[in-house]
Amino acid sequence: MDVVVLESLDPLIEELRSAGYTVVGPTVQDRAVRMAEISSAADLPAGVGDVQDPGSYRLTSGADGMLFGYAASPDSAKRFTQPPRQTLVRMRDGAFEEVDEGAPRVALLGVRACDLAAIAVQDRVFAGSRHPDPAYRRRREALFLIAVNCAVPGGTCFCVSMGTGPKATAGFDLAVTELDAPHRFLVETGSERGGEIVARVPHRRAASEDVHAADEVSRMAAVRMGRQVDTDGIQHWLPAAHDSPRWTDVASRCLSCTNCTMVCPTCFCSTVEDVTDLTGQVTERSERWDSCFTLDFSEVSGTHARGSGLARYRQWLTHKFATWYDQFGTSGCVGCGRCITWCPTGIDVTEELACIR
Repeated sequence: MDVVVLESLDPLIEELRSAGYTVVGPTVQDRAVRMAEISSAADLPAGVGDVQDPGSYRLTSGADGMLFGYAASPDSAKRFTQPPRQTLVRMRDGAFEEVDEGAPRVALLGVRACDLAAIAVQDRVFAGSRHPDPAYRRRREALFLIAVNCAVPGGTCFCVSMGTGPKATAGFDLAVTELDAPHRFLVETGSERGGEIVARVPHRRAASEDVHAADEVSRMAAVRMGRQVDTDGIQHWLPAAHDSPRWTDVASRCLSCTNCTMVCPTCFCSTVEDVTDLTGQVTERSERWDSCFTLDFSEVSGTHARGSGLARYRQWLTHKFATWYDQFGTSGCVGCGRCITWCPTGIDVTEELACIR
């Protein structure tokens, strides 16, 4: 693995664009950090931080000039590996049409270690199973991943507990650590194509003090983590807590609004729907994101297998932290904290797990 230092991200962004990638990175939109197409480092949120707590998110400003001085945004890589909506088939005037939405070449700048772990989970589901999804594979192969090692964890982050961060260790083409502000970056290559891109931009070999400084950034982020979860034996004790009174308590606060599953980088539930245009001549069958919190998601032969909010929350939390191991050999949670931040009633999964235990 090569380790180099860049004085600016502009040459890297320019090289990626020249190589045919659409570069998508963090920007400030709608009073939040959102992932959108960028053309230069000037589009990145310099000096922007955030404060995240249960049911609370707000941006802050500072004078340090950091480009990545914030925690996980509401947008994860899931939007690019499993789009919120995709057309499967179209019928026009009684004839079926081939639908090929393609796999655009996207360089995703700013992916955090927790999101890399989430992509690995989705890879097991969509690409590593007995029935792989060819569209997912095409999108994944077209995705160039530039990780950013966290320097400022959020108040709802607990990736250390889940063993997924804050330092990216695998699954990236390039991994960037912002050493100081403004604009000095240690870059690690994680793939052959990542090395080819870096070789074509101005850089210098990293000195030992650069590597030490980057390690210190990750160490400090780990000790400043906002939350923690005791996962020891969780795949056994959580399913056994089926009758815990805590489920009733949390169900009284849960709105079944699906926010937690929409922002979760590993949730992959979907549904299929048919829509006809106003003329009645064109019909499309689309796949879109769904959630195990919706009542109809568990409907079988006209009966709802999980008819109460309690049953649906218990299913989600137990599956995410315990029975996912049975299916995929790993936890379904990567500790990004998004479900805590974006829950409108501030339900904190770390608190719920502690109380249930």
